[in-house]
Amino acid sequence: MKKKKSSGGGANWQDTYGDMVTLLLCFFVLLYSMSTISEENWKALVMSFNPNADQTIREVQGGEDGPFADPPPDDPGPGLMPNPDEEMQLETDMETLFQSLVNYVKSMNMEGSIAVSQGQGKVFVTFNQSVFFDGDDWELREESKPILENVGKMLSQVEKSVSEVRVMGHTAQADPNRPNTVNVDRNLSARRAATALAYIQQNCTVDPARMISEGYGQWRPVALNDTEEHRAQNRRVEMVISAKTLEDGQIKDSFQEYYTERENAAAGKDSAAAASEGTSSNTSSAEGSGVSGAPAG
Repeated sequence: MKKKKSSGGGANWQDTYGDMVTLLLCFFVLLYSMSTISEENWKALVMSFNPNADQTIREVQGGEDGPFADPPPDDPGPGLMPNPDEEMQLETDMETLFQSLVNYVKSMNMEGSIAVSQGQGKVFVTFNQSVFFDGDDWELREESKPILENVGKMLSQVEKSVSEVRVMGHTAQADPNRPNTVNVDRNLSARRAATALAYIQQNCTVDPARMISEGYGQWRPVALNDTEEHRAQNRRVEMVISAKTLEDGQIKDSFQEYYTERENAAAGKDSAAAASEGTSSNTSSAEGSGVSGAPAG
């Protein structure tokens, strides 16, 4: 009997090979597209397969506050450069204040009694005691009032850039072998600082809430108290004018930061108190539900 010849079929492997190459091509095209995909496009791709994927991702990452959560609208974002105009304005205002004070001191020929210096975002002014006060008195001398009036006018010109005006009073140790009387020493320095600051406040438009007076007594000397000349250096009133700072594109204000930190601390304290009260309540309930023991016989 004559055998039938095979109908072939040897080319079927080419179909399989072609399918495999096509799938590999699609795979590499997908990889290439993923290498340049944005976060929003990736979310759209994932959600096209699973509509609940966005909620699942947020839960895994810690909810709305996760590391990949969308930032709030007012968040400048990491790495955002500060606004150059605002930064320049702060620097210009502080430089203007510094130069105005220097020029005023020179015009009054008071370089020996008033020292002006500049730091990072700060202007420092040191007044010898003789500029404002007599002996152990804290009342302003009449000839010193025009000086403080001019200082107030200079501060008013840069008030929008001023974060804080701090005035500090200092005394000298009268007897090198014995400290000053505490009450007299502290009160004298504090009243001198407060008197000078109050007069500045009356003659400038800076927010009074940004003005601080402090009295250090004899405890922050700049020289020894062994000679009258050195004691005269220690009897002084210092002023520190601090500028607002620019950070992450936003102006940082030490005055506002103080109240923010205080409110956060108070909120944390209230939360801790509430948690403690809840724990005490649960403990009391547990004790109240216990079975009383039988009296001893």
